[in-house]
Amino acid sequence: MDYDKTDMARGYDSGRSYSPEQRDRWLDVISDSVGAISVRKVLDLGCGTGRFSQALANRLNALVIGVEPSAKMLAEAKKKMGDRVALVRGRGESLPLPSSSFDMVFLSMVFHHFEDAGAAVRECRRILKAGKLVCLRAGTTEQIENYAYVPFFPETRPLIERSLVSKTTIESSFNVGGFRLESHQLVPSEAASSWPEYAQRLTHRADSILVQLSEPDFNRGLSAVSSFAMTAPAGPVVEPVDFFVFRAKED
Repeated sequence: MDYDKTDMARGYDSGRSYSPEQRDRWLDVISDSVGAISVRKVLDLGCGTGRFSQALANRLNALVIGVEPSAKMLAEAKKKMGDRVALVRGRGESLPLPSSSFDMVFLSMVFHHFEDAGAAVRECRRILKAGKLVCLRAGTTEQIENYAYVPFFPETRPLIERSLVSKTTIESSFNVGGFRLESHQLVPSEAASSWPEYAQRLTHRADSILVQLSEPDFNRGLSAVSSFAMTAPAGPVVEPVDFFVFRAKED
């Protein structure tokens, strides 16, 4: 999807940003995966509006380079970046970065956007030092039933099935591209603190699937979510996110 042909960048943070607590939980998962490995330079590939870029720099005490193809998303990211973060426009399939120069690559919900996933994986291997890590957050086809908005927007199911790939496909792509799987886990991730908040977040349509719906289909689904939210049990809306850690094989 070409985000610059949409208005998603403007409402992305309102619709998809994490609370400080939820962001810290993800940073704990990432830090635990890195362990004792020295991480001085991180590539945040497909950084979007930079919702993880500065947080990664702060938590890992590292230089973070955010690479993103969308000019609109980068413009939003630049508004909130501080020290130790640099932003570059570029594509995962052809990174404008030197070889063997990074200690970690972080990808968040971007794998399914690559036009050539194999090329993007090979580029990750090229710019990573041997033995270093890729940390990948992704949606997978195995989890479609567990994504909160799917029952309310039935038209999204075929779109998601065409867009996302399976866990096996992701693992195979990295194996062929010069990596070995270190670990995989399903991480419960809070999409909103309550169903009313979730319904409000959906109004921003900050999702590459929802933005493809017709106005009648989107409005009908939003109405269904809003009605459910009025009587839904208290508590957060939680969705599973696949989290993979891959290690670059020795040259």
